[in-house]
Amino acid sequence: MTAPVLHFADAGEGADLAAFLGRLVHYDRAAAVRLQAGGQALAVFGRPPSFEVLAIRTARLLKPYEDGLDSSLDVTVSAGELLESIDEAAGTARVPASVTGPPWAGVLPPRGGWELVPGFPDVDVVRGLVRAAVAEFKARVEELAPDARTRAELDRIGREIWSRTIGDTGVPVRAAHAAQSLGFLRGDALDLLGSGSWLRLRTAYGSVALRRSNGLSGLSVTPA
Repeated sequence: MTAPVLHFADAGEGADLAAFLGRLVHYDRAAAVRLQAGGQALAVFGRPPSFEVLAIRTARLLKPYEDGLDSSLDVTVSAGELLESIDEAAGTARVPASVTGPPWAGVLPPRGGWELVPGFPDVDVVRGLVRAAVAEFKARVEELAPDARTRAELDRIGREIWSRTIGDTGVPVRAAHAAQSLGFLRGDALDLLGSGSWLRLRTAYGSVALRRSNGLSGLSVTPA
């Protein structure tokens, strides 16, 4: 069976997707991504390890997705193989063979129902919070005696820092760190959205999504 081919709207779409996949593979060489394509839109979902969030990158397609009789695509594939299949010059990507998806791939955020959660800091403040957290982690590690720099101790310090919430939104700093590490915080706009049990940090370059904690059920929301 011939593998389906994605045709990107322009070369930039393929290049941006390749950059996203490259970052995922940097964190996990065996990373998998779930692809969903319909019409002229492609959504790519991944889960960088340790951040405990889902990363979402979209791409515009040149024409409505169509592969034989199938008008939509929903498959989990190797992130590395998809990265290798992208031909930026041609603006195409051949979809690799499907793989057995990790557990997270079966539980994705909802497609609709997202509403704006007011009161989230602007992107400059969030970038500053991430820089401060990274600096604190490095400083606290340097303060440790060499024989105390065990994996368990480093993990403990990391959990303490990255589990802190941003203001009273309940969003952990690790979610913003994930967005920064994946190249999503480059622009000027950053929104916090909510839908059911999910929260989503959205920028023009991608989103990270995570489950709400129990304490977030009372947050007010406004239509996005």
